[in-house]
Amino acid sequence: MPNQRRQRKIQSPPPMDGFKPYGVRMRNMEKVILLFEEYEAIRLIDHEDLNQEEAAARMDVSRPTFTRIYKKARQTVAKALVEGKALLIEGGTYISENYWVRCGKCSKLTTAPDPVQNCPHCHSDKMKNIHQPE
Repeated sequence: MPNQRRQRKIQSPPPMDGFKPYGVRMRNMEKVILLFEEYEAIRLIDHEDLNQEEAAARMDVSRPTFTRIYKKARQTVAKALVEGKALLIEGGTYISENYWVRCGKCSKLTTAPDPVQNCPHCHSDKMKNIHQPE
């Protein structure tokens, strides 16, 4: 019987919900999903330039598990680029210490240790909850 799946630690969400090819309407596109933990793996390895052992420790997973997450992330991004599909970043098995909210008016992302009622950028109260810490 396999072990229970551990929650992957994520420092913060991506600043956008995804990407799409230039010049094509979103409603006409096929989509691929990049999970939050896959985004985090790419961020840690390719943006922060950590090695896999350091990145696995940050996400609180084993190094082999991290390698599988990172490999799937690369395959998903490659599929979106090569096949001209939209890349949506959402879902997964993760935890974070902060609340994540996106403003419905200005679309800015905010992370905070406590719930946010108003956007710190435009002061709107149209906040969409993305993640709540457990």
